[in-house]
Amino acid sequence: MTRATTVRAVLAAAVLLVSVFITLTMSPRLGLDLQGGTRMVLQAEDSATVEANRETTDRTLEVLRQRIDSLGVAEPVLTRSGEDRIIVELPDVQDPRQAAAVIGRTAQLSLHAVQGATPPGTEPESKPESETGSGRLTLPDEQGTQLDLGPARLSGAGVKDATASFEAQQAAGWTVKLDFHKDAGKDWTRLTGEAACHPAGDERRRVAIVLDEKVISSPQVDPSVGCQAGLPSGGTQITGSFTAKEARDLALLIKGGALPVPVEIVEQRTVGPTLGAAAIDASAQAALIGAAATALFITFVYRLFGALAAVALAAYGVISYAALVGLGVTLTLPGLAGFVLAIGMAVDANVLVFERAREECQDRPTRSLRSALTTGFQKAFSAVADSNITTLLAAGLLFFLGSGPVKGFGVTLAIGVVASMFSALVIARALTEIAAGSRFVSDYRGVNGIARPGSVRTWLTRKDPQLFRKPVRWLVVSAALVAVAVAGIVVRGIDLGVEFTGGRLVEYSTSRPVDVETARSTLADAGFGDAEVTTAGDGDISVRTGKLDNDGEHALREALATEGGETTKVRDELIGPSLGDELRRNALIALGVAVFVQLAYLAMRFRWTFAVASVVGMVHDVVIVVGAFAWLGRPVDGIFLAALLTVIGYSVNDSVVVFDRVRELWAGNRKTPLATIARRAVLQTVPRTVNTGMGALFILVALAVLGGDSLADFALALLIGIVVGTWSSVFTAVPGALVLERRTGAPPPVPGKASRRARAPRRDPLDNGARV
Repeated sequence: MTRATTVRAVLAAAVLLVSVFITLTMSPRLGLDLQGGTRMVLQAEDSATVEANRETTDRTLEVLRQRIDSLGVAEPVLTRSGEDRIIVELPDVQDPRQAAAVIGRTAQLSLHAVQGATPPGTEPESKPESETGSGRLTLPDEQGTQLDLGPARLSGAGVKDATASFEAQQAAGWTVKLDFHKDAGKDWTRLTGEAACHPAGDERRRVAIVLDEKVISSPQVDPSVGCQAGLPSGGTQITGSFTAKEARDLALLIKGGALPVPVEIVEQRTVGPTLGAAAIDASAQAALIGAAATALFITFVYRLFGALAAVALAAYGVISYAALVGLGVTLTLPGLAGFVLAIGMAVDANVLVFERAREECQDRPTRSLRSALTTGFQKAFSAVADSNITTLLAAGLLFFLGSGPVKGFGVTLAIGVVASMFSALVIARALTEIAAGSRFVSDYRGVNGIARPGSVRTWLTRKDPQLFRKPVRWLVVSAALVAVAVAGIVVRGIDLGVEFTGGRLVEYSTSRPVDVETARSTLADAGFGDAEVTTAGDGDISVRTGKLDNDGEHALREALATEGGETTKVRDELIGPSLGDELRRNALIALGVAVFVQLAYLAMRFRWTFAVASVVGMVHDVVIVVGAFAWLGRPVDGIFLAALLTVIGYSVNDSVVVFDRVRELWAGNRKTPLATIARRAVLQTVPRTVNTGMGALFILVALAVLGGDSLADFALALLIGIVVGTWSSVFTAVPGALVLERRTGAPPPVPGKASRRARAPRRDPLDNGARV
């Protein structure tokens, strides 16, 4: 065993031990879409400057934190997003009406002296502006009497504490007791003392308590209180025929303090706990079945070395899961899908290495197995690095330009990429190098799996198809596919989800089966004639409307319950129109930035003609996936955007592998026509493309079949994207590059690092040649 192999084995063992320890001792942090609950995005009013806006949002955040803590929600999460938005996550809260009523109110409390009153049904006497005084209001009290109020004498900032209590002895019922700070208590004494100077029964002896410009109580000062004496400064009670809930909510609002500015709920999502549990179970089953199928496949193709790669794949699963838990990443449903998807992508690096090692054994049959394997790792490193970097770029775009759960998918995908590279280049390499040192494995070529060419490589060598004699023909076929996709977009249109259009989407589960027509008729009779009613998974009813508040949603559910019996809300998504416009704009920006970033990176790493051809193939894939969803009538939402950006990464990944081989072959054979070089490169990389694609397809089929409605569209978009991406990397990108090279007449690449690496692989710096 060499020193380098020993180092890799020790490093792999250390990382695995730490990962196993984290897995056994720490629990994952589940998002609301997996554990159930409500997520709200609140937007504060704009301030004059960015700094003032940020400060106002921070103060609003603290007030909301106090209110939510008093609600008794277990482990709420409040974070600021940008300059003027606050994200509120409330686990286990299924009815957001109460939370929204408490969270969204500004709760501007003020106490006023009453200057006069007008009985209900009587027009209040108009007074000149000079007589009304600055800051005076005319508001109805709880009986409808119009009160002429003086300027506020005391605000909610002076309240030290507020508690709800039941006063049975005084027959006052539920009341709210206020305790004042010292200075505010003196203001209270002066206010009640001035009111006490008026005769008993006089309206001016009342003190009005106003919350958000509504008089909630206007008690008379007790006749026993003398003029200018006032009530004690400690506090007072608010009465008003409150119920227990109303009294507790009022106390909560007053105690939490007033919001500096009004807030608007621009996004609200509620997920039932059963849906989250079902999603976890489905994703776990998909992961196990997909990973097992992938492991069996690579073991069948690469025999012993494939089995060792499967062991490394299992290690990858442990490492990436431990990284998610250890870093405190919130695991969402799209993130869980990203974790499962990355299992299929983790096989790619091993496939690249094993195929390069097979080529070495085929070109030099007398070469030792260990030497061929080492050369395979060295020659595959460039393609592995480039393909994973393009995927990381897509993950970065998801994180910075996505929102909510899509960010979680980006984080999970990035962690999966890094973990997969470690499992392939460290763990799998250590295992295979140890096995290659065995005389039994080296002598029996049918055992190790790489000493003999695979069936795909053998068939291609025998047939030797002449692929690119007329590259324009392939471009015409690709253009026809794009035309069909565009026709779907024009004829059928794109069904933008609520996330991009704004509105509300609610899914209900009913105890009795309800067909769509019955549900639609029932909701129309209840006043929801514009609601779009469809079926969801397992017979659930999906209702999509425009503007619908929480009270409207409650009425809609009650109407549906008349036909369906007990009706349970499974999922609830509310997106404000301003946020929908912003998300739609960000989606287009994300796609544009993805194209530009990939083009810039590929132009830096390859010839500009290769970069342009790769980006054309990538755009080809995006248009076809969107067109397929248009023809199928499937919704385009944030999860679809995550899938689309992943398709971009996968498409460029495939093109990178092909063009990396073109660059290597062309640099070493400058006089050979590029079309011949391209044909050789494609034929040499087809086994890798087929085997990697099969590994990903196993996972995606498992997700599509077992993942339920929540993941079916995600898996479908990726399935279409992988098939189309495999086609475009060979029959769109390569012919495109050939046409561009022919038109520009650019010279072949000058032999440099790439060609030197092709002729003389770089020696492993950790390998000193020692053997045991």
